[in-house]
Amino acid sequence: MALNEIVLQPRTKTGKNGCRQLRAEGMLPGIVYGKGIEPTSVALNPKDLTSALAGERGQNTLLSIKGCGALEGSVVIVADLLKDPLKRTAIHVDFHKLSMDDKIRVHVPVKLVGTAAGVKEGGMLDFPTHSLDIECLPGQIPENIEVDINQLTIGHSIHVADLKLAAGVKVLLDGRASIVSVLGKAKEEAPAAE
Repeated sequence: MALNEIVLQPRTKTGKNGCRQLRAEGMLPGIVYGKGIEPTSVALNPKDLTSALAGERGQNTLLSIKGCGALEGSVVIVADLLKDPLKRTAIHVDFHKLSMDDKIRVHVPVKLVGTAAGVKEGGMLDFPTHSLDIECLPGQIPENIEVDINQLTIGHSIHVADLKLAAGVKVLLDGRASIVSVLGKAKEEAPAAE
């Protein structure tokens, strides 16, 4: 699996004022933490982060750290990305250092494939679960979980237990939970008697 690189610099300016100062300089404050390491305050170019996370995987993209001394070559994933509520620009990022041999939990989108037979018959598609929490090794994180709905008829559902997942990938949701279903046709009103 190819890793995107991210250039991090150790940062000495910490606290609210230090973070504000970094943002004013066009940098994004962040932190790297994980098993067996001391949490490390870092700074990075926000454009580098945006380009590293571009693509299907988004925040589930595995990143290789470039620079930053002892963290050089470490594999990380974005654990939390705090955004400004109005501007929607990143204001802080938390990276989690990974071991490629330890399972992690991530949030993965569900992608529907095809058109349900029940929808063609006039039913209505109900898609309540747009993403799932899964547990797997870092190298096994799927871009999305595809659900084929071509054979789905009115009154039927596809549940978590029906999903076909790669070996080693486990959904952290009850197997009876509905992913997608087709609801019946809306009742037609009878014409009013004259």
